[in-house]
Amino acid sequence: MAKRRRRKLPSILQQPMYYAIRAVLGAMLTGDIDANLRTARALGRAWARFEPKRVQRAVENIAVAFPDMPEDQRMAHAMQSYEHLFMLGVETAYTARLINHDGWSEHVRMGDLRETVRLLTADRPCLLLTGHCGNWELLGYTLALIGFPIHALYRPLDLKPMDQWVRRTRERRGLVLVDKFGAAEAVTKVMRKRGLLGFIADQNAGDRGLFVPFFNRLAATYKTIGLLAIRYDAPILCGQARRLVWERDHATENNAETMGKSRSLGFAEWSGEPFRYRVDIHDIIMPEDWKHQQDPLFYITARYRRALEQMVRNAPEQNLWLHRYWKSRPRHERMGRPMPEAMKDKIRALPWITEGDLERIEERSRRDALEAVGVG
Repeated sequence: MAKRRRRKLPSILQQPMYYAIRAVLGAMLTGDIDANLRTARALGRAWARFEPKRVQRAVENIAVAFPDMPEDQRMAHAMQSYEHLFMLGVETAYTARLINHDGWSEHVRMGDLRETVRLLTADRPCLLLTGHCGNWELLGYTLALIGFPIHALYRPLDLKPMDQWVRRTRERRGLVLVDKFGAAEAVTKVMRKRGLLGFIADQNAGDRGLFVPFFNRLAATYKTIGLLAIRYDAPILCGQARRLVWERDHATENNAETMGKSRSLGFAEWSGEPFRYRVDIHDIIMPEDWKHQQDPLFYITARYRRALEQMVRNAPEQNLWLHRYWKSRPRHERMGRPMPEAMKDKIRALPWITEGDLERIEERSRRDALEAVGVG
């Protein structure tokens, strides 16, 4: 079946729409950020009421990731996902003003980035990965601001004047946005020049993706990242910018002993002010980690999926649960067959996978296979 084409705004209306959006953003910036974020949360919850099907999809996705979570908590996280999305809109409007050379440390705390800095200053290509959990734009924007220019693949905005404005404002701080459509030449140049290339890597990769575990269910995952890492001998940095939440984070973020152990950098203490984030690199996948693996590409892809899973576990209320992470299914499931032994062996060989994990993955695959052929 042919894909439905997205309707584009007529070119004659694009400039007026751009000015209207800029006017709204300008008005927003004259107000109090705390009040604007409270308004954004309320608007997010209100918008969710008009999308019951998508909210239900989010609840179902949360049930896959957290099968033991109570139903009311799943619904709460689904609604918080909408709140988070609308809050990101406000924070994006404030980013260029607040995240600058003089003021970034008032809003962003850096975790232990010693190994990350060593790699980024070692004159070698690196890949930076994150997911739609937390503030994916702030991660690259902040690293570029403090001296590590990033080329980040992205999907251009349909509103061309708005897209051009976003690219200009981000590039002033060293974050170069690369159109993901036809990006092969640009990607090759970045890697050959030993640059830092950024990806948002948690989307469904389609039937041609590599199927690896994600919350104990097989998920189609991009091969490109692993192939680039192997070709250019490039380390993979899996990072996240997570919004701090007072109820969860105030004790650790204000604990001097904890800060000393992690060598955090950024605001000295935190009293619950809005737009406060923490940047961490959760995993670094080095070439020596995969070179002796039986299937290096499978290992790399599964490991970075594992890092993305950890990011979601750290802040489930900041994940975009609307995405169809498990939409595409592997061939054996589509044909209603059991998981092949070769796939089991690859999963079993992953160092972090236990026999219990494998049993859960296999059982979920069996259920998906039955559902694919209309049984059960």
